Amino acid sequence: MQLGRRSLLLAAAASTAATTVATAAPAGAAPRTGGGPVVIGHRGAAGWRPEHTAPSYTYAVQTGADWIEPDLVPTKDHVLVVRHENEISQTTDVTRRPEFADRRTTKTVDGRAVTGWFTEDFTLAELKTLRAVERLPAVRNRNTVFDGREQVMTFQEVVDLARRLSREHGRTIAVFPETKHPTYFRSIGLPLEPKLAAVIRRSRLGRRECVVQSFEPTSLKRIAAARLGVPLWQALGTTGGPYDTPSVTYRDMMTPAGLADIAGYADWIGPDKSSVAGTSLVADAHAAGLKIGPYTFRAENQFLPERFRRGSGPNDFGDAFAEYALYYRMGVDAVVTDFPDLAVIARRS
Repeated sequence: MQLGRRSLLLAAAASTAATTVATAAPAGAAPRTGGGPVVIGHRGAAGWRPEHTAPSYTYAVQTGADWIEPDLVPTKDHVLVVRHENEISQTTDVTRRPEFADRRTTKTVDGRAVTGWFTEDFTLAELKTLRAVERLPAVRNRNTVFDGREQVMTFQEVVDLARRLSREHGRTIAVFPETKHPTYFRSIGLPLEPKLAAVIRRSRLGRRECVVQSFEPTSLKRIAAARLGVPLWQALGTTGGPYDTPSVTYRDMMTPAGLADIAGYADWIGPDKSSVAGTSLVADAHAAGLKIGPYTFRAENQFLPERFRRGSGPNDFGDAFAEYALYYRMGVDAVVTDFPDLAVIARRS
């Protein structure tokens, strides 16, 4: 796929940002104290590297991300690993591994039939034989050059990487784990929360080093009950509601009454960015004592509002900087982005 002129300009900006941030924050430097929203690397720097890999997380931090986000799913032997979903045919090379052909199956996850290969059917040792691939190759063809190079990481490995990157860059890098499908995993005897709590305790992660997120309130309340002392983040979808509380919709949760309820157990809300534009959600969240961090910011036209699109192709880069500027003016407290480098550049503007 040929990159358009604007894509090349943004790529050049990203390269410059990587060099600037990496050289400007020597070991021992103070943590970032400047203003502006927290920049969260969504699965690392998923716009530039296959998601949930060590290079993706590392590049996110090198270019200025404050937090890095691992999605948590368990293995058959109950180890937390980081994948976008427990179904791994789009994020690993499992479809090309004949030794695992018989693992392909269909399961019902959160009420939806899903066919493929699932982390809970593999031991950690088996998963470690697989290699990560780009999840959106038609959108991010440039990232496929990295296919087959990296192993599936455990959550503990991500924590250890964040600690090492914190030392190298002289600032605290927080991990931002999401419990994926926690009700489903609880139903099959692989609950996420006890294992997550164990890693947090074992690693002695404090409030500045870890924020736990979930779309399911009961998962967050279980973490709250563990008294880990880390902030909690209620993620909010655009349609329907949390799988664990079918009587409540995300729309309900974004009303002043719903936000007040969330404030009883969480510190943040994370709505889709489309739920923020043209609404009072930022002000309402702040009035409830909550911080707000919308998701997911991307640079490609197909993910941008029409007025920020540039060029003719859906995968050409649009004016991502203008979109960040818009949300920063709204007063959001964080942004969750596939391109943390661009968010950092926009934050400095």
